[in-house]
Amino acid sequence: MRWLPTLFAAESIPSAMITFVALLMFLQLGIGWEWSTLLCGLLSLPWVLKSFVRAKVQRMGRFAIVLRIIEACIFGSLVALALSFTASSNWRIQLIFLTLWVLCMFCAWHELAARMYYERMLRPREQRIYNTLKMFFSQTSVIVTYGAMIMIVGALEVFYHNRRNAIALSWSTAVYLLAGFYLLLCLYHFFVLRSPHVGDHYQTETLRSAVRAEVHVIDRILHKDHWFAVIACLFVYLLPQSLLFYTRVLFLYAPHSEGGLGCTLQWIGLAQGTVGVIAFSAALGLGHWLVRSQRYPHFHQMAAVLMGLSPVVYYVMTLWPPTSLGMLCLATFVAQAAFGLGLNACIPFVRYISGERYRSTINYLYIPLVSMVMLPATAASGWLVARLGFHFFFSLDAFLLLPSVLAAFGGTHLVASSQQHIPPHSSIPSNERKE
Repeated sequence: MRWLPTLFAAESIPSAMITFVALLMFLQLGIGWEWSTLLCGLLSLPWVLKSFVRAKVQRMGRFAIVLRIIEACIFGSLVALALSFTASSNWRIQLIFLTLWVLCMFCAWHELAARMYYERMLRPREQRIYNTLKMFFSQTSVIVTYGAMIMIVGALEVFYHNRRNAIALSWSTAVYLLAGFYLLLCLYHFFVLRSPHVGDHYQTETLRSAVRAEVHVIDRILHKDHWFAVIACLFVYLLPQSLLFYTRVLFLYAPHSEGGLGCTLQWIGLAQGTVGVIAFSAALGLGHWLVRSQRYPHFHQMAAVLMGLSPVVYYVMTLWPPTSLGMLCLATFVAQAAFGLGLNACIPFVRYISGERYRSTINYLYIPLVSMVMLPATAASGWLVARLGFHFFFSLDAFLLLPSVLAAFGGTHLVASSQQHIPPHSSIPSNERKE
């Protein structure tokens, strides 16, 4: 399986840059908290729209060729992004946002094609063996991209400090380096990716099953008894984390005069981009294993309570700011570990709405339903914190723990009661179970 580590690294590297690093790009270019979170929230729309293009990607088949084409487009988008930083200041922000949007569309397309390629190259028994490795390589790529890229930009800003556009040049150089590394992945995949045994040779049947699955999924969601209530419960459950998703970075980056911690990029890269992501990835993987092992039937309830600890940690930091890098890393470790464990409590909601379509998804943040319910709060979080201040904002976010836990319990009860009235195997069509 020479393609396994690099295929999911090629998926995670640009996605991590968009999800985690783009906010700092906008902040350093000086467009303000409100616009930074709004633009980053809008960048999650391609992941929301994945459900509408899933059948089209499946219909195309020839996943090895499609993956090569998508990766070439991602490389071209990274080069265009690097050039955008050196464009005229009048159009720089618009060009960067447009390029990131296009890049995000290719990332969502790549995620769908990579998952279909993986499921056709490996039998279900082999997938269970390699799922852990797949998650490891993917999350390692996120850690390296998030942490290393921010620290590289910080070092480049010191190197370019005498230049007129030191910040723009630093980001442009860092993206060029990322594009160069991604080019190596593209060239490697050109030789190692081979056509799967299933999918390319039965294109007509794949087309028919894809259309049937797409129609059946939409019809199934609209005819569920409590579909709107379940989505509303998921929105309330994830609301504290949605509000916290970008504001925690704002809190680290903002100067002391604005109520923040005034951390350097190196500190943010180490505490949030390295230690925090390691904690998140490890907790997400642990929760994923606990759910699959079914040894702890009440794990979802425990995870729902734990996830509410994240905003509490940041509220405490507004009262007693960490005085050392070690204390900051410890705080982000606890907050991100609680987030990673709690995110697994979304599984019953996702299964109720989407069936088993996302059972092999590595990061639940890229599931369309999860991205959709988080988008409004993430986009508005910068506007809220600018008007409330960090102390009051985090205290309000911590107070939302109670309705969040109640929504998790209520939504889980709705899902369980609804599934008791569904005949076995009726909720998932045969062609979707294979996917």
